[in-house]
Amino acid sequence: MSQARVDLKTGSIRAHLVRMTIPMIWGIAAIVSLQLVDTYYVSLLGTDRLAAMSFTFPVTFFIFSIIMGFGIAMSSVTARLIGEGREEDVRRVTTHGLMIVFIVGSAMGLIGHSLHDFIYEAMGADEKMRGLIYQYMGIWSLGAPFLAIPFVGNAAMRAAGNAATPAMIMVGMAVLNALLAPVLVFGLFGFPRMELQGAAIATVFSQIIASIACLFVLAKRNKMLLPLSDLHFSFFGDSMKRLIFIALAAGLTSAINPFVNSIIIGLLAKFGPEAVASFGIATRIEAFAFIILMALAVGMGPIIGQNFGARNFERVHETLRSAIGFSVLWSMGTATVLFVLARPIASIFSNDPIVVYYAAMSFMIIAPCYMFNNLINGWSSAFNAMGKPQMSLIMTVIRMIALMIPAVIIGSHIGGVMGIFAAISLVNIATGIGFHLWSRRVCMQTEAKLALKAS
Repeated sequence: MSQARVDLKTGSIRAHLVRMTIPMIWGIAAIVSLQLVDTYYVSLLGTDRLAAMSFTFPVTFFIFSIIMGFGIAMSSVTARLIGEGREEDVRRVTTHGLMIVFIVGSAMGLIGHSLHDFIYEAMGADEKMRGLIYQYMGIWSLGAPFLAIPFVGNAAMRAAGNAATPAMIMVGMAVLNALLAPVLVFGLFGFPRMELQGAAIATVFSQIIASIACLFVLAKRNKMLLPLSDLHFSFFGDSMKRLIFIALAAGLTSAINPFVNSIIIGLLAKFGPEAVASFGIATRIEAFAFIILMALAVGMGPIIGQNFGARNFERVHETLRSAIGFSVLWSMGTATVLFVLARPIASIFSNDPIVVYYAAMSFMIIAPCYMFNNLINGWSSAFNAMGKPQMSLIMTVIRMIALMIPAVIIGSHIGGVMGIFAAISLVNIATGIGFHLWSRRVCMQTEAKLALKAS
């Protein structure tokens, strides 16, 4: 076993959770910063360029959601194979998975490139705006496979218990992009001024460097790639089958939340731009406050995967208890701070009294229910790690599609903006409690079936 590997089937669960989670906080922040940095520098070019960047967000998020699904699949499959002690299969799935995601990333990039005018015209961009969008997306879309390689490759490293190296690669990519973007956007140090094209080139170049670093570490340090002389193509279909099932379900799950949020924003827009602005403030503060829980969800996946593969079910339960316990405490602490300091916090982001009022009410109504929503997120990560992504998809579809959409529509008719906030809160409470109890039962039933099969 490579020194870059860590056996997560032994040792302190809490120590593993801390060691796997802390680097992911930096890794997630680095991923988020990529588009934020581009957006910041482009905003200095003027409103039309910034608007062009804004049009790209739904497309880039869709592509990222699919890639993220493959990352979840890679972590789940390889962690369970490591737990089962099937080292050759680990190398085979990792190698084939990177090939698959490179092909998928290339296909999505080429489709987006060829359908550029159709996509953005449908989104409402006029001819002049589509020309500006193309300056960025014409380059970014062709670089999509180089976003996929480090994201999915890093997931394989984390499955092997190596959380620090993936975080370093992602932070390095973010730093390189932040340094290179202004040089190419504004034409500094003798470089030509390339504006939107410069931002795209900086991002793609940073991703290419991260891809090279990721492949080097996987091959040389982690020993998780097959040699080029023997790529086991006869098992390529098996590798694809293992990954695609989880990747599609996880990718679809990731894409549902922003879709429903767009519906909520549309309902809030009927009550004025202040209501939309307040929701934007609230969701951004929530995203910042829960970076640590996002990192925890990613970090606990390999621990659950390795132990589930080794049939160490007690360690799986211990991981879940520790992770869910921390999630509840963090959610309660965050909710308390936002509830007590709702108005002062909202005032940091706006001096409009209506915006501050709506944002403060959002915190006071929705924040106390954070813990219930985060219970679902924790169980979703656990089921993905166990190779049961359909459970995560079922919970998300029921919560967001079957319940949240009709609830916020009814809430908007009954109570306006406050009715929407109340509907979100009630759905979070009901689904959080219900799915927590249901998930525990499904987990126990799955373990019983595996134990019976093993005997």
